Amino acid sequence: MTQPGHAGGQHRQDTPSHEADPPPEPRPATLLEQMGGIGGLVSSVIPVIVFVLVNPLVGLQPAIWTALGSAIVVGGWRVIRREPLQPAVSGVLGVAICAFIAYQTGEARGFFLYGIWYSLVAGIAFAISMVVRWPLVGVIWSGLNGSGFGWRAHRRARLGYDVATMVWAVFFFARFGVQHWLYSAEETIWLGVTRLLMGLPLTAVALLVTIWAVRRANRLTAPA
Repeated sequence: MTQPGHAGGQHRQDTPSHEADPPPEPRPATLLEQMGGIGGLVSSVIPVIVFVLVNPLVGLQPAIWTALGSAIVVGGWRVIRREPLQPAVSGVLGVAICAFIAYQTGEARGFFLYGIWYSLVAGIAFAISMVVRWPLVGVIWSGLNGSGFGWRAHRRARLGYDVATMVWAVFFFARFGVQHWLYSAEETIWLGVTRLLMGLPLTAVALLVTIWAVRRANRLTAPA
């Protein structure tokens, strides 16, 4: 006759333990990680630097292919290191678009045309989102981490996202204004220099404001 204790022990052996469950996949915890981290931001300017340096030396077409090749190498390196794939793919695709426009126009300044008009469109989108009370910084962050849009019911939380969205809008409009003026003046070298100077530094400032807005919103909405 089987003893109750023995039966219970057998049941515990047959039941899979909680420790056997596979751990959940880690998700990026910060906005910077969602964008590919510091490495993703730095690697995004490498093709621009290559293009600016190579174009005056050997001409437009070698500069186009060199910039595109550097983007592919950087993207491949990030994939090998098992870093987020989306920033790597976006980087290669963005450089490919810039290179295609430069090739079609036959002018080195065409390499920067996509970024110029992208800044204008992005600035308008960020500005409109504040008017309709759906600040894009909050919308994008909520979409990335799936936290929902409960912050919209909190005026102070939404105000923080408004401030961050306004900063991004101002920076995008500033990039468009300065770079469009240089494009019209056919200042290709200064276009590249300005692209770099108004790239990482302004992005870093906007990210700091965004981090402040996200933490502020999380703190204000936590009790609810």
